[in-house]
Amino acid sequence: MNITSLPSPPSGGILEHIQSFLTSKDIPSYRFRQLVHALQQGSVNFEDVKELPKPLREQLVSRFGITPLPLTIVESHASKQVEKILFETRSKAKIETVLSHYRSGWTSMCISSQSGCGLGCSFCATAAMGLMRNLTADEICAQVFHSHWQRKLPDSIAFMGMGEALANPNIFTAIKAFTTKGYGGLSQRRITVSTVGFAPHLERLVHEFPNVTITLSVHSPFPEQRAELIPLETKFPLADNLAVLDQYVRTYNRKVYLAYLLIKDLNDTEEHLDALVAMVKAQYRPELYHISVIRYNQAFGANAAYQQPTAEKVSMFVAQLQSRGIHATRRTQFGSGIEAACGQLHATHEQKKNRSK
Repeated sequence: MNITSLPSPPSGGILEHIQSFLTSKDIPSYRFRQLVHALQQGSVNFEDVKELPKPLREQLVSRFGITPLPLTIVESHASKQVEKILFETRSKAKIETVLSHYRSGWTSMCISSQSGCGLGCSFCATAAMGLMRNLTADEICAQVFHSHWQRKLPDSIAFMGMGEALANPNIFTAIKAFTTKGYGGLSQRRITVSTVGFAPHLERLVHEFPNVTITLSVHSPFPEQRAELIPLETKFPLADNLAVLDQYVRTYNRKVYLAYLLIKDLNDTEEHLDALVAMVKAQYRPELYHISVIRYNQAFGANAAYQQPTAEKVSMFVAQLQSRGIHATRRTQFGSGIEAACGQLHATHEQKKNRSK
């Protein structure tokens, strides 16, 4: 990275506040660039940035605390292909981040946008927590840039961790940081935003970041049943979100993904299959809609009546979609053994808390 050409930081974060502070003290701009470069190289505390004069480091500590980083590690768990980190914010809110390693050498990081979630989806462990608060842009970005990862950025980032990403407007600042040269520098195409259907911010997303990959959770093609799984259906119906995606496909000619969580004897019937096929074929250019079928993972706090379908059932459901002309695959999931698969985040920590009471 050429630190002499570092752009201004995206607005709303601690880096912007630090830059403003340095400017107010008439400190040369290259000092800010030295700080950012040091953080990207793995420095954690202001005191670690030896390029800065000691009096300046002391001023920064006095104004912003010992570190500009907003997250500390509480726990970490690892399996062969997955590492899960439980972070804590300065306000003691807990969030989880998962890094997956694929055999091809590709890495993908699943990050959180909220501590907890207030949408009450009945299949999700995070929903059982309720919403603690939205994460700041700094806290979102710090999951990726944290020194724990030893300066290795993932090949792709997915907003599929704790929280409903589009319910938190701070993700737009975070995406700007991830894609700005000199900060993250990632292509928009390497960022995925998953949503259960927060339609107003979905419209904003496709307008501001049209090359970001979008995944819309469907889980049932029937509105009443979908509302039982995803209560937000009553406020922002699936049909409204599909209308946004339809216009997006018309305008940008980009593929979109529809997530379908398969739950035994609930949404895996022939009737569901028929309705799902009809729903996709009713869209403009249905060949640009791809269904990712996800095998349900039982999780602490989710509806106890929900059961995991067999692997054979999942494969059969995918094959039937494909035989009817729908692009569909089974989503590869890692980390169920360490409660890091879809719908399971924060489950282990909550179980420990309950056992200790």
